[in-house]
Amino acid sequence: MKNVDYEMIIRYFNGKCEDDERRMIVRWANESDEHARQLFEWEEMYFLGKRADGLERERIERAEKRLFERIGQDRKERKVFVLPKWTRYAAAVVLILSLSGLAVWYFDDTYQGKWQTVATADGEVIEVVLPDSSHVWLNENSVLEYPEQFTDECRRLKLCGEAYFEVTKDRHKPFIVSGESMDIQVLGTKFNFKNAPGCRIVEASLLEGEIRAEGKHDEGAITLSPGQKVELNKGTGQMKVLETDAMLDAVWHSDMVRLVNADIVKIAGLLEEIYDVKIILSPDMEKISTYSGELKKKSTVTGMLELLRHTLHIKYKERNNVIFISSE
Repeated sequence: MKNVDYEMIIRYFNGKCEDDERRMIVRWANESDEHARQLFEWEEMYFLGKRADGLERERIERAEKRLFERIGQDRKERKVFVLPKWTRYAAAVVLILSLSGLAVWYFDDTYQGKWQTVATADGEVIEVVLPDSSHVWLNENSVLEYPEQFTDECRRLKLCGEAYFEVTKDRHKPFIVSGESMDIQVLGTKFNFKNAPGCRIVEASLLEGEIRAEGKHDEGAITLSPGQKVELNKGTGQMKVLETDAMLDAVWHSDMVRLVNADIVKIAGLLEEIYDVKIILSPDMEKISTYSGELKKKSTVTGMLELLRHTLHIKYKERNNVIFISSE
């Protein structure tokens, strides 16, 4: 068996290592608290280096190599464990929302008269009240099209991007959101629909009620219950249902953050979603305690962390949009 080395660790953080290498790193990280801390420090340096330039990047790379040289070579064979929860934050996911190159989808909308178009820019969220009194929160870099009046037998509109819906019930007129790759049909419910043209995965998450998601290219149809989401892979055509925290999926739309039995891992996920930052948790974090309550969003992630710092007994540092959190 080959040894864990610098290049393997970098492949791991880039999500490019082989399965046997990943298992080897998992075993090594679980051998001792010291190894877990070393991996945390390594991860911290890696993400700082990703955002550094010039001489600073060279300095960080030299520090990385010195750190790795200190890692012990004791690699006894052990049972394979799952990596601690904090390592879920090791992989950075970059999502680029782009309206260019959008494939055109079509349905006959002339029967509903004049249509309205609402578009959002970077960092902008707009609330729209539809003709049937349904409410839509349109996320940044998104486009919503809807008729001035719902005069036909169904309430149909178009979405490119992401939106959160609170739909007025009308059993005689189903509510249909048409996206590029998937349609969502409801009678009255609360759900989040993410349908950006640059995304490989289209998804809808259900908070209340019931929705039916149908692929537009014969991928099938799935009915969701609250706490579930459907994902459609536009490349493979595969649709699947997953359990989800639907409040987390839709947390971007409100000025309030609601915590229900949330541990530090869930809180970190909420902050990442709201503020578009990368959060790395130290392995010494206590993950048993949970917190409930409602907080008003602050303008910055550090503002939220200051609000939570004494309750959660944490300390943090921030650099280049990366937050490192450890126990107080």
